[in-house]
Amino acid sequence: MKRIAIQGLIGSFHDIAAHQFFDGEQVQLICCATFEEVFENIKRDPTVIGMLAIENTIAGSLLHNYELLREADITVVGEHKLHISHCICCLPEDSWETVQEVHSHPVALMQCRGFLANHPELKAVESEDTAGSAKYIAEHQCRGWAAICSAEAAKLYGMKILEDHIEDNKHNFTRFLVTCHPQKADFLRPLQDTDKSSLVFALPHEEGSLSQVLSILSFYRINLTKIQSLPIIGHEWEYLFYVDVTYDTLTRYRQSIDAIMPLTRELKILGEYKSK
Repeated sequence: MKRIAIQGLIGSFHDIAAHQFFDGEQVQLICCATFEEVFENIKRDPTVIGMLAIENTIAGSLLHNYELLREADITVVGEHKLHISHCICCLPEDSWETVQEVHSHPVALMQCRGFLANHPELKAVESEDTAGSAKYIAEHQCRGWAAICSAEAAKLYGMKILEDHIEDNKHNFTRFLVTCHPQKADFLRPLQDTDKSSLVFALPHEEGSLSQVLSILSFYRINLTKIQSLPIIGHEWEYLFYVDVTYDTLTRYRQSIDAIMPLTRELKILGEYKSK
């Protein structure tokens, strides 16, 4: 059985992603209020696996999770891309005529801005979780309240779906990272099967420092699929670069890492895994 720590409740998109990634396997969820709790669970019990949202095609990167990954002694062993579709749901006794408020996570509300703009009578209220909003309304019988969440969560908590697929962009995907304690990495993914890596490094504040690194990666035919910069607190105009690369040959990828190492500071391999 896989014990998986997620941010959110049963029925959340993290829950759906975990079950899809480990399709056909027994899964026991550890539901956490924050992403920090996810990391704490893995640190406390090395057998726990973490499922972590890292970027969305509409909302962009979850920058705080990049920082958590860099600071933790945890490695990435997989990724999963989940199509995100939202519904608006309410108590069975409610209807469009009685609903006055809609509760959800701020990212979900943002992804449904067009829908909400067409319903100015609804007051949008931010909450900690999509599925958690549906659960709270159901458990506390909050008449006149609605939730934006997955259709799975709405059905799970006995809510009535007023309208499904209300997200503004139908090409809405979230990328999740599967993480674990480094000692357990080889049990979850054979290193020889990997073709993608996530890295983080700092660079000296010098002209051309980033282009030199990118040129070396290109020379070794390493494909750059993402680059995300974050400022280093306390060091004006200096940045950490979070980079995703794909490769055909593990040996050539390792050679490229050795080649860029002298040009970087604090280079850390966050994980090597199979791309999806």
